[in-house]
Amino acid sequence: MPKLARVTLCYGPYESSGVVQYRTFRLQGLQAALRARGHQCVMEETRAWNTVELVVNGELVFSCDTQQLEFGGDGKLDPVCIEAVNAVDNAY
Repeated sequence: MPKLARVTLCYGPYESSGVVQYRTFRLQGLQAALRARGHQCVMEETRAWNTVELVVNGELVFSCDTQQLEFGGDGKLDPVCIEAVNAVDNAY
């Protein structure tokens, strides 16, 4: 995948402290890791609960549960972020 790819980061609401809302705190590390590799992130809310999906050129290249991602941070030590960035890098 060439640098500066446009990655659509689709995320749904998840429950925290008994409240279901759209939150981006767990997505910060993933966004930072993608931007560090030169990719452009576009955030898009979806109705799928507790789901994060990465779409490149209309193709779903990675998905996971939102709560698998580490809270905050830069994504460098989060194994799920590393797997997601590798999936984007290997997308066609």
